[in-house]
Amino acid sequence: MLTKKQHELLLFIDGHLRSTGFSPSFDEMKDALGLRSKSGIHRLISALEERGFLHRRHHRARALEILRLPDIEPPPVRKPTDSLPTPPQTPPAAMLAKLVELPFVGRIAAGAPIEAINTATTHITVPADMLGRASGHYALEVSGDSMEEAGILDGDTVIIRDQRQANDGQIVVALIDGQEVTLKRLRHEGDDIALIPANSRYETRVLPARRVSIQGTLAGLIRRY
Repeated sequence: MLTKKQHELLLFIDGHLRSTGFSPSFDEMKDALGLRSKSGIHRLISALEERGFLHRRHHRARALEILRLPDIEPPPVRKPTDSLPTPPQTPPAAMLAKLVELPFVGRIAAGAPIEAINTATTHITVPADMLGRASGHYALEVSGDSMEEAGILDGDTVIIRDQRQANDGQIVVALIDGQEVTLKRLRHEGDDIALIPANSRYETRVLPARRVSIQGTLAGLIRRY
């Protein structure tokens, strides 16, 4: 059985002999097969001679003689992925076991203030590994662009871990004066709390801590395209 290159070279030589009456040069063969050097052609010709497909008349320039052509097509080139095992299919039941349902409780401002979080009207399903070990999560739709430099865009769905305390630097859902809810990065400043946007076009809001109630911290994000 010939390799793909051996088969290509044999057919090229045969076609050249039929059209011109003499064998091609090593440079012509090299270019036809897309090889970088003539040494590869020498090896292919030697292999074809050993297998009885080609005869080379030594001490004569361009003296190649076709003895026979292969009766079958060359073997298909195996792609690197052909030898890889097919990954096992995940059973539907196992996939469902890795999903959890969260309440979707409305929209949250990442920009201009909007009304406070509504009660849950529907639910969404998310991968369980997005939530970690902690329990108590809910989902919100982002409205505005004040957190876009943190990769949170208008229309995204954020997954929030329900908790009432947060550390500096965490992105939080903050309820202001019990009426306005917003998504910002948190920083404590003595008796005040700074709510920091991730967009240079917006200013940091510094408010007395008594006016700000932490409703949760960012746990994940879902984006639909």
